[in-house]
Amino acid sequence: MDSGNLKEILTVSTLNDRIKAMLEEGFALVWVEGEVSNLRRPASGHLYFTLKDAKSQIRAVAFRNFFDGGRSRSACFAIEEGMSLLCRARVTVYPPRGEYQLIIDAVEPRGLGALQKAFEQLKARLNAEGLFDPARKKPLPFLPARIGVVTSPTGAVIRDILTVTRRRFPAVDILIAPVRVQGAEAPAEIIRAIGEMQIAGGVDVIILARGGGSLEDLAPFNDEGVARAIARSRIPIISAVGHETDFTIADFTADLRAATPSAAAELAVPLRAELLGVVESLRFRLIRRLRQEMERSRRRIIDFQGRLRDPKRRLSDARIALDDQVERMRLSLAHLREVTRQEWNHLSIRLERLDLRLRIGGNRGETTVLTKALRAAWEKQAGARKNRMHAAMAVLSSLSPLAVLGRGYSITRRRPDGLILRRAGDVALGQEVDIRLAEGNLHAKIMNILKEPSDVQREI
Repeated sequence: MDSGNLKEILTVSTLNDRIKAMLEEGFALVWVEGEVSNLRRPASGHLYFTLKDAKSQIRAVAFRNFFDGGRSRSACFAIEEGMSLLCRARVTVYPPRGEYQLIIDAVEPRGLGALQKAFEQLKARLNAEGLFDPARKKPLPFLPARIGVVTSPTGAVIRDILTVTRRRFPAVDILIAPVRVQGAEAPAEIIRAIGEMQIAGGVDVIILARGGGSLEDLAPFNDEGVARAIARSRIPIISAVGHETDFTIADFTADLRAATPSAAAELAVPLRAELLGVVESLRFRLIRRLRQEMERSRRRIIDFQGRLRDPKRRLSDARIALDDQVERMRLSLAHLREVTRQEWNHLSIRLERLDLRLRIGGNRGETTVLTKALRAAWEKQAGARKNRMHAAMAVLSSLSPLAVLGRGYSITRRRPDGLILRRAGDVALGQEVDIRLAEGNLHAKIMNILKEPSDVQREI
């Protein structure tokens, strides 16, 4: 060994430290693309794996402050074995083993398969959290006064939405929140626009829309932050992203999915012509119902009129009551006469038992007084009873229906059915009628009919 050619003798640790310093200085930040293999997740929470391509491989580590349980905080997907990634990393050396490796702080999936994998992972996780639960979805208002539209201010999407809403219901107000719908900046702008709609005032429903595109083009609508902003919205949101066959995370989170932006506008507002037709139909139904109620009331009135008691029956009842009162009065007077007769008989017997010849001289004056008093009492009692009888007869006479006829009224019956006439419309010209007066009856023939104003109005 020629020691003269050696300028410096290094230990292994020193050499590794110098190599570490050179690599970290020369490769401070690099982007490396490769396939994941030998993936390990120890209890520390860090991720260890190998990033390889067809010819080479390099060790890589992702610390848990950049990854949460194996899921990238920046890309919102879990790293799995065999996945193709684009990693942003620093190159460093692990001195104890003399191995260089990548320390990763950001990743992006590479290829359609990786994007689809990230989509499925996020979909499953949000579904497990309940963000897609139909029970939490809000119903759309029947007739919104203002519609908020979160989309690109240029292109066919906004024109289609405006055209459809103006055609279906021109009076609805449209509030547009212009955002990017593609690119890295799009998710933040969409989240901000949804938040601004919450405080804009008067917005009843929000349409989140963009045209069709590839999975990469629709990536902003597969963003976790956008999905959570939709779930937080107190205003119902219609997702109209892509074409009918395109599905995004926003579609599953929104309160309603529309196949296209035009379909979203149709779902948001009803057709004005249809509403007018419904209103007109309800108006006709209301008129028909009112007419039915009027006809039902008319029939009830006719039924009540038919159930009213015939005045002839009332006259019969009054006549029976009068006869009953007369009979009671006759019995009362007969009883009074019998009581008086018995009193006279009793007095006569007492007089016969007395020796009038002995007492006639001394009691003549007393007898005269008593006789006068007795006669006066009898006459007074008989007069009072007579007055009460006359008063009762006067009351009975006033209650008699015949007294009503005595005041100038009459009862007219139509021939031949005997119907009592109450209105002029119940009889026709030339028809014969019977008229009962207080004294006697008349037989007449109708020569002219003069109707009262109320009868004319009733016929109208």
